[in-house]
Formats: sequence, structure tokens, C-alpha cells
Amino acid sequence: MTRKNVYLVLALLGLVLPYWFFFQFLNTNGLNVALLIQQLFANDISTFFAVDLILSTIVFWIFTVGEASKYQMKNEWLYIFASLIVGLSFALPLFLYFRERRLEAR
Repeated sequence: MTRKNVYLVLALLGLVLPYWFFFQFLNTNGLNVALLIQQLFANDISTFFAVDLILSTIVFWIFTVGEASKYQMKNEWLYIFASLIVGLSFALPLFLYFRERRLEAR
């Protein structure tokens, strides 16, 4: 399996797995945003993971804009949007998949 295909599989997993847990939360609690945020920052370890993910996502946005410009990739907004709608676990491998495709085309 090529690295490009590994990125695609990881992007699909990054789409499905987080939403699996999000839908379980919705099924139990409905769209209770206050509870979601409360549970996200419920203790020091969950706050650690949340802050780490937020900072990593910001780094990803900066990286994406630079790499998309460097390799003349179109629609860099799509990867930033994917990180906001799903998360970094989907957006990063999705970006890397399309970056590999771009590199192959060169």
C-alpha cells in the first residue's frame, strides 16, 4: 500500500471514529453544547488533550496554507474547514493525501 493510500485510509478513520463517539454523546445528551464543553474541560487530563489538539490544529492551519501555496494546491480552505467540522484526525491525513497526489503529478 502506498503512503498516499495509507493517508486516505487514515482520513476515513479520522472521519468515522470521532463521529462515532460524538453521535453517542448526542444520543445520550442531545445537542447540549454547555455539557459538551464542560465534559471536554472536566479535569486536568481532558484539558491537556483539548489544549494540545487546539494548538496542533492551529499549527496545521499555518502548515496547510504554506504547503498549499508551495505546491500550488487549490482549495486550501477545504482542509481548514474539515478540521473545524470533523477534526484534525480527518483534516491532516486528507491534506497529506492530496499533497501526495500533487507531488505525484509533478
